Amino acid sequence: MQIDAMVPDDWPAVRAIYVDGIATGNATFETEPPEWAVWDAKMLAGVRFVARGDGGSVAGWAALSRVSPRECYRGVAEVSVYVAASAQGQGIGGQLMHALVRGSEEGGIWTLQASIFPENLASVKLHEQHGFRIVGRRERIARLGGIWRDTLLLERRSSRMT
Repeated sequence: MQIDAMVPDDWPAVRAIYVDGIATGNATFETEPPEWAVWDAKMLAGVRFVARGDGGSVAGWAALSRVSPRECYRGVAEVSVYVAASAQGQGIGGQLMHALVRGSEEGGIWTLQASIFPENLASVKLHEQHGFRIVGRRERIARLGGIWRDTLLLERRSSRMT
């Protein structure tokens, strides 16, 4: 597996993986993927990665988004990591997370955070393996499909903080 910078031509594959994640009901509160322009405007440039398998097919993706437009939070970003169902359990999520952490630190991000459904044990474990810690549980934070859901809030502080 090769980790590359994401390019706009990767969007159809990235979108398909995102759609599959949405379908699980345990990856995001989103119910529909955004259009490219919306997604592109939301995600930080320079910290978007794809995992490519043989033949260049995209098996997973990772990106960061700002948590707030306020200047004081310029170094805080939210993590998104998605792996195609057919490629799960192969360490791809770990490779993508490693690239995100490295890219975030090179880009001056001092805190990474993630909001994860407690039922998504694989995602919680992945984040913990990369230095995230659970800082709280947000009970009944929002509804998905008419059902109140909790999320775990995880964060990772950069060792390069100044």
